[in-house]
Amino acid sequence: MNRRHFLQSTGAAALALSAFPNYAAEFADTKKRVGLIGTGWYGKCDLFRLIQVAPVEVVSLCDVDKKMLDGAADMVATRQLSKKRPRTYSDYRAMLKEKDLDIVLIATPDHWHALPMIEACKAGADIYCQKPIGVDVVECQAMLAAARKYKRVVQIGTQRRSTPHLIEARDKVIKEGLLGRIAHVEICCYYHMRNRDTLATAPDIAPPDYLDYNMWTGPAPMRPYNKIVHPRGWRAFMEYGNGIVGDMCVHMLDMVRWMLDLGWPTSISSTGGIFMDKNARANISDTQAATFDYGDLPVVWTHRSWGEAPDAKYPWAAFIYGDKGTLKAGVNGFEFFPRGKKEATVSGQPLFEYEKYPEDKTEKDLEQHVASAIRVHMKDLLANIASRGKPVADVEQGYISSATCILANISAQLGRSLKWDATTGMVMGDKEANKLLRRPYRAPWVHPEAAKV
Repeated sequence: MNRRHFLQSTGAAALALSAFPNYAAEFADTKKRVGLIGTGWYGKCDLFRLIQVAPVEVVSLCDVDKKMLDGAADMVATRQLSKKRPRTYSDYRAMLKEKDLDIVLIATPDHWHALPMIEACKAGADIYCQKPIGVDVVECQAMLAAARKYKRVVQIGTQRRSTPHLIEARDKVIKEGLLGRIAHVEICCYYHMRNRDTLATAPDIAPPDYLDYNMWTGPAPMRPYNKIVHPRGWRAFMEYGNGIVGDMCVHMLDMVRWMLDLGWPTSISSTGGIFMDKNARANISDTQAATFDYGDLPVVWTHRSWGEAPDAKYPWAAFIYGDKGTLKAGVNGFEFFPRGKKEATVSGQPLFEYEKYPEDKTEKDLEQHVASAIRVHMKDLLANIASRGKPVADVEQGYISSATCILANISAQLGRSLKWDATTGMVMGDKEANKLLRRPYRAPWVHPEAAKV
């Protein structure tokens, strides 16, 4: 980390990290026993950041991909203090049946979040679950109910809330009133998330012998196996997630809600479809817009997986407009521009901590600019496990952000605006929309319900 970058980042680091104790000392004699369900890309990113901030003992790993599972177990043995190789499981139910885990991390594809999370609550573990919390609204409601019923601390992986430079943006720009009266917010993603030649040409094949494809599919509809889907390509299919709105909008919407202290929108409207990339096998929209109505504050989402971003510095970001200026904020930094000025007067960049965590430089597929945010997010989880409080991305906040994005997709599917009743957890006066709050489950899996967890 060079001197200039250190000086730019120190303020953000102090704001984000000063509230947390030295966990290496605090938990030296009471190591938390950890299990991970889903040992792919982000599962390992999350787990290794937890290992960096606390002397946890990773005792269990679970994945339906034997090759991925075996590789992850070897990696964990080199990274954790004990150097022990964790036990491995192909079925999360067998892992949780042991009831010997203090913390369970869930980083499966989206369609596999709800059932393991609810079982982990019943097993007495506290939880770190990737976003969006569920693949449909009723799943999200059941997950919240389970967390509250079994008194579990649940942190959702919307780590923009723990990103040092975004904490700085919130505190130095928004809380200080530099924006003045805020009347409009734009959130966006212009990443090319569908335009891959393989999505158009890859044939259906038999699943590899190291992958239990039936278990991988789980409650989702059974599709012929295609190498696009696993690993990571599942995001291109609505059967397993909620498209770019569920994957990328949820982060920026959640960030804006946290920064501006917003709850549920009163109505959600969205339009979109596959307008550009028509030959691909992918069935998520390549173009979509949504408006989340907060009364006198509309939050407007746009994505398109083609063309260029209007602002090259902020291809995945939020633009918060006030009568005194504009805040641009994303994963790669933030800038505040006073009204009428072309130069930013307040700015910040991601915090890199290579001197303390040199492995960040070499870890395969790690988003290095996000590593510090995950660490802060894990520390916040640990602090609230100790206090039995609610973490910054508590499961209820995850429910609001995730369900709001899912409702945008339902609005686009039905071609009309939806009015949301947060008290009943239903769309007002729209039976057709309410039927879409719950996806059909493939037998023998049974859809969870809030009243039955």
